[in-house]
Amino acid sequence: METILITVAVITVIAAILALLLSLADKYIADYGDVELTINANEPLTVSAGNSLLSTLRDEKIFIPSACGGKGTCGYCKVKVLEGGGPILATEKSLVTAEEAANGVRLSCQLKVKNNIHIEIPEELFNVREFEAEVIGDDHVTKTIKRMRFKLPADLDFNFKPGQYVQLKAPPYEGSDEEVYRAYSIASSAGDHGHLELLIGYTGGIATTYVHQHLKQGDTVDINGPYGDFYYQDGDSDILLVAAGTGMAPIISILHHMRDNNIQRKARFFFGAKTPDDLFMTDELKQFEKDLYDFKYLPTLSRVTDDMAWDGDRGRVNVSIEKYVEDGGNYTAYLCGSPQMIDSIVESLHQKHIPDEAIFFDKF
Repeated sequence: METILITVAVITVIAAILALLLSLADKYIADYGDVELTINANEPLTVSAGNSLLSTLRDEKIFIPSACGGKGTCGYCKVKVLEGGGPILATEKSLVTAEEAANGVRLSCQLKVKNNIHIEIPEELFNVREFEAEVIGDDHVTKTIKRMRFKLPADLDFNFKPGQYVQLKAPPYEGSDEEVYRAYSIASSAGDHGHLELLIGYTGGIATTYVHQHLKQGDTVDINGPYGDFYYQDGDSDILLVAAGTGMAPIISILHHMRDNNIQRKARFFFGAKTPDDLFMTDELKQFEKDLYDFKYLPTLSRVTDDMAWDGDRGRVNVSIEKYVEDGGNYTAYLCGSPQMIDSIVESLHQKHIPDEAIFFDKF
């Protein structure tokens, strides 16, 4: 037994040393020189090889969405590689389908640029901006959620659709030597071109620790965006809004848009929380009820007990949908929350005969 343990320990140490040497060689010795990066058949750019395609594009001020900050876990940073990408990597296969791989789709955070490369990206990504914003508000709306308000540069032409998100850069700080980007939905009005609001819940991760424990009023932070195909759609159907936790952010932005533009559509907002302490921005939502054409805020609590001051709906959001949503009605639904919550709500909406094409969601 002792021999086996010693053998395992030796192999582990050797593997760790080899990994360290490879990492150091890749960082300090490997020199791939310059290569050409062609995007959408435009004039090629000359870039330094050796970095990931995601960071190479970022260096050229072209920003690809990446909710995990380049860790290869979110699958948001997909681009179509026409030439020069090499074979797909094992680290991509769990997030790139066989059909996508056959069409050249790759994870830009995993693909390292080593040769001339030709890629294709949506034209709208050329409109993504990176800017420095000043923190002018950092209020706790619950024990774990902060409402961050930023002042945008006066000369910035920043436009977004209600429901979209931005990426915030957390720089290295005491306790973290990493620079990471994380995605957060915009909570403010698309009509307010001078400010931006985000709802950021504390998870213990690098970015949320930075926001909750280090970022303060008067500081500046790098933000880029907008991103995302989850946003308000014009039409005349009734609207169902469903969220939990910080998923409220894009819903608030949509409500701002409806008020700013005097949109007269019936809307119902089902918000799921555990206890009364998890409800927030209630006064603003009650004000939306007064200002909008036909809007109702319908929170429901899943862990409320008899000793809590609560006379509203109880249970999960699915119960409220069963109670309030008409079967076969003409609805457009916007859902924002965890994958498990979204999947559960979609199933409930299907039972009300609401088709997939009328359901928009943002899983995070």
